[in-house]
Amino acid sequence: MHVSTDEVYGSIPTGSWSEEMLLEPNSPYSASKASSDLIARAYHRTHGLDVSITRCSNNYGPYQYPEKVIPLFVTNLMDGYKVPLYGDGLNVRDWLHVDDHCHGIQLVLDKGGAGEIYNIGGGTELSNRELTEALLAACGAGWDSVEMVTDRLGHDRRYSVAIDKISSQLGYEPRVPFETGLAETVRWYHQHRDWWEPLKR
Repeated sequence: MHVSTDEVYGSIPTGSWSEEMLLEPNSPYSASKASSDLIARAYHRTHGLDVSITRCSNNYGPYQYPEKVIPLFVTNLMDGYKVPLYGDGLNVRDWLHVDDHCHGIQLVLDKGGAGEIYNIGGGTELSNRELTEALLAACGAGWDSVEMVTDRLGHDRRYSVAIDKISSQLGYEPRVPFETGLAETVRWYHQHRDWWEPLKR
């Protein structure tokens, strides 16, 4: 099993990527992920290695390092700090609960085909501004807690993966509604300061 990311496809203005789309990564990070996908595929084609590739959308949930957007915003807001919102805040991501991601990976391990690629998505597309508004509401904070900052280099505008293949062939579907998953995630960080606080020092 090779676990990859939707970033390898590049940015898509409308619609969703299928597994047959060309890889057009726009940052050094996503280019390195795309190259690892190709190496895994090459080992299957050349040496018959029994490997499957998954490409997931943005994960969230408990135990996610506080450098990532959801835990960073939640922990900052808990301590009265501002949260940084890149650019105009209109970059769009699809959000996938970690439990759904693990469920998708297990399905591919159990029933996926050698040399096959499977997208795993959560089915909830939000702009970063919409996500920020949801996190502010969940933490009882206002928009004055947001600091608009210079956009990241190579910051793709929109990601969206089609999950038709893994759904029709392996029976995958997201199980955790985003509203439920987000509320549980916020609550988890409130209850586990002893885990994340040392990581932010």
